Amino acid sequence: MISVILPTRNPHPGRLHRTLAGLAAQSLARAHWELLIVDNGSEPALATVGEPLLSALGARLVTEPEPGLTSARLAGICAAGGDILVFVDDDNVLAATYLASVAERFAAAPALAAASGPVVPEWETPPPAWTREFHGLLALRDLGPEPRLARGGPGTPWPDFAPVGAGLAIKRSHALAYADAVARDPRRLALDRTGACLASGGDNDLVFTALHAGGNVAYFPELRLTHLIPAGRLDAVYLARLNRGIMRTWVRVLALHGQFPWPRIAPATVPLRVARAWVRLRAWRGPAEKVRWAGARGQFEGQAEIDTRPSGADR
Repeated sequence: MISVILPTRNPHPGRLHRTLAGLAAQSLARAHWELLIVDNGSEPALATVGEPLLSALGARLVTEPEPGLTSARLAGICAAGGDILVFVDDDNVLAATYLASVAERFAAAPALAAASGPVVPEWETPPPAWTREFHGLLALRDLGPEPRLARGGPGTPWPDFAPVGAGLAIKRSHALAYADAVARDPRRLALDRTGACLASGGDNDLVFTALHAGGNVAYFPELRLTHLIPAGRLDAVYLARLNRGIMRTWVRVLALHGQFPWPRIAPATVPLRVARAWVRLRAWRGPAEKVRWAGARGQFEGQAEIDTRPSGADR
């Protein structure tokens, strides 16, 4: 059994409908998967929204009032009944064979802990050329037609093809271990999005936890999904905030898992470092330079905030 977990808060009706339509089109028989919608404080509540596919899919609504993506995912993990969990965002459209491919891959590889695949965009408006180098910030990637696998173990380094959060498939046993680690280490609750905060480290924390517990992680080309991207995600101010949040939390995730490659820096030095980076990166020249500078700023902030004690999962 596969449990599809869809956390959401005030979703865009059109994009949510596309996401649900993608699930309705899955080739895997409905007897072999369930759908859990985690309403993370939507106003109005999703239970009152007239989306016909919610009832057509037999979706189970889970309410999680504590704001934040991590809290919503934990609620989904706790409520799930499947052996494999698949996390789907409310702007993801899975390929029709996605869930069937997940079932096949995990059945064929008992040591597989987590997997995902290509994430391709559907743009609301054509992206400006300068944004191309930042498409990875939007979880977009296509690593080609060959599968890739990293074998897990204590201290295993982060593979550059590691699963992303969009469409992430993970064994329930590893997801439960992650939930237990978060309960024992409250630092992890601040690693992902809450309200307007664009922290983005929860996906990596979850995958790292599975990897260091000995689970293999993989990229499979058939696990393909489409990311529906509104025009606002291409705004320079948004991308700068996103790059800052991603870098700030990536530093903290590495520290939690004992793979921190930089020295910790004193908080008092951050403003000067940020000012120097503004000059070095010529952040005044254009939007791309400003987004790069925001990433550098986030890294410095992360270096000043980290706690180098290993996380509960890595002790």
